[in-house]
Amino acid sequence: MATATLPAPPRLLQRYRKEIVPALMKRFGYKNPYEVPRLDKVVLNMGVGQGAADVKVIEQAAHEMGLIAGQKPVITRAKKAISNFKIKENQPIGVKVTLRRARMYEFLDRLVNIAMPRIRDFRGVSPQAFDQGGNYALGLTEQLIFPEIEYDKVSRVQGMDVVLCTTAKSRDEAHELLRLLGVPFKEGR
Repeated sequence: MATATLPAPPRLLQRYRKEIVPALMKRFGYKNPYEVPRLDKVVLNMGVGQGAADVKVIEQAAHEMGLIAGQKPVITRAKKAISNFKIKENQPIGVKVTLRRARMYEFLDRLVNIAMPRIRDFRGVSPQAFDQGGNYALGLTEQLIFPEIEYDKVSRVQGMDVVLCTTAKSRDEAHELLRLLGVPFKEGR
């Protein structure tokens, strides 16, 4: 009988289990390792305004998002018509993907260690972008910072939103968790 070998867990997940959990337990005085906040999911969202007029723009954005995330994105549609923006109800207006488990850790590892250093004049991300629930929202101005995207095949530069959802109960817990995971925050919190 052949035994199936499981793929190794992502290196960021291994670091979380071995280094970050004990550090957070010591810092915040948790009694149980299951109390320690963890990364719950990562949501990538790309709003495509011209997608309402041209379906090929949406298809290109979906293809690029799939390359970046490693998972097929969902095409988001308008919930209601907005005449000022020339949007009709149920018209495609963007793409999104939700990453969980191993893909989530692999994406965050690539974002922090490969993509963010490629941003021009990068000095760190704002420590002010946390909501009350301990989630962090980050905006990227172009998809070209990811190595999966070939520069010559991009028809238009497109920005995206990245939301890091955590199980933290406060902003301080979430900030410390993301700092230990390697997110480069600006100095002077």
